Amino acid sequence: MERPLLIICIDRDNDLYEKAKVSGPVIGRENNLQGAIKLSLADPEDPDSNTMFYAVKLYDQLKKDGENVEVVTLTGHKKLGYTADREISEQLDRIIENTNATSAILVSDGASDEEVIPIIKSRIKINSSKIVFVKQAKELEKTYFVLLEKLKDPYYSRIIIGIPAILLLMFSLSSYFGLSWQPVGMVVGIYLIMKGLGIDDLIITVLKDFRFSFGNPSWIAYIGAAFVFMVGLLVSYLVFGEGISIGLKNEKLISYLLSNTAIIFVSCFLFVIIGKSIDAMAEGKKFLVTRYALYSVAVLLAAMILKTGSDWVVNLREPYVSLSDFLITLVLAIVAGYVSTYVIKEIRGEVLVKMKLGMKEVTNEYGTFLGTVAEIDEGAGKIVIQTPFQKKYSLPFSTVINVGESIIVKTSGA
Repeated sequence: MERPLLIICIDRDNDLYEKAKVSGPVIGRENNLQGAIKLSLADPEDPDSNTMFYAVKLYDQLKKDGENVEVVTLTGHKKLGYTADREISEQLDRIIENTNATSAILVSDGASDEEVIPIIKSRIKINSSKIVFVKQAKELEKTYFVLLEKLKDPYYSRIIIGIPAILLLMFSLSSYFGLSWQPVGMVVGIYLIMKGLGIDDLIITVLKDFRFSFGNPSWIAYIGAAFVFMVGLLVSYLVFGEGISIGLKNEKLISYLLSNTAIIFVSCFLFVIIGKSIDAMAEGKKFLVTRYALYSVAVLLAAMILKTGSDWVVNLREPYVSLSDFLITLVLAIVAGYVSTYVIKEIRGEVLVKMKLGMKEVTNEYGTFLGTVAEIDEGAGKIVIQTPFQKKYSLPFSTVINVGESIIVKTSGA
């Protein structure tokens, strides 16, 4: 069989999925044409759609000349950087494995896509490359236009505009109330920790899924969560003032605050989880309920450790907490977490087996299209996926993140 020449189009920031909900890699002329049309309709100013149109045009020209070619669009991730490059690498590896291609023509919009060229060269020979410029000078494409376009993206605008704005506001409020810079430093430090651990993305994801409607039975739980949260803020303010009045400082003051407010904020979170579970049950999405149950167990165990650890640090009143008490709590939490995870994992497997998943599309956590469900192997506890190249492979039930219109699985580290 003659090895095809690949026409590779690059969408490093994954606008296809973020704007048009088209999962990559996009393989074949028709799929690329439809993907470009959907992206153009979603955002007519996005240069990636023009790049895809050019790739399809080049495909038609080479086909007319009798060449054996295939056109594919590789997608990265909105965060760019390592995450995007890893996703592009994995997609390209799968395509090369299934097509046995050894050479390619690279088509890009010339912005951040140029950084991917060494990755592609390390895997396949590039015979030619084409940078598609659209209605602006080349230097403008590489400077002002790119900056303006990135500022329109909520992800970058939050970083470039949002963070400096929050810092200015916090320093102004701190100065107005006669406070020092330490509170601002604490908030910035907490944000950076959340950013580094990816907690901010998790919070954004939860907020995106949050839907309040009096038509849903969950509205009572959400109102309860809002009330408990406001009570928590008030209690935090009072406890903080009380801690200062009795002479607590630094880690003891923070521990005193955590010890007296952790249960309140955990209760707020549990109200939200109860509300989301009610919505999931009403919509017949039982698989989501198992995920929410896992979240609840994790938060409860973390709160137990946090409460015991804080009491050990402060130890102002009876019953006093010793180091051994804290260590025993830690061990019990680990054991309880392991048992709970195992039980919920078994329940999730049973729920998956009972669901009708045949021919559902499967994507990974970055929106990359992996294939469709071929079968459910109940005995092995795996879901069998058929790729666009008619090859099959399996993933364990534990990799399934969500089941909706499509199945989302976790492939990184799997």
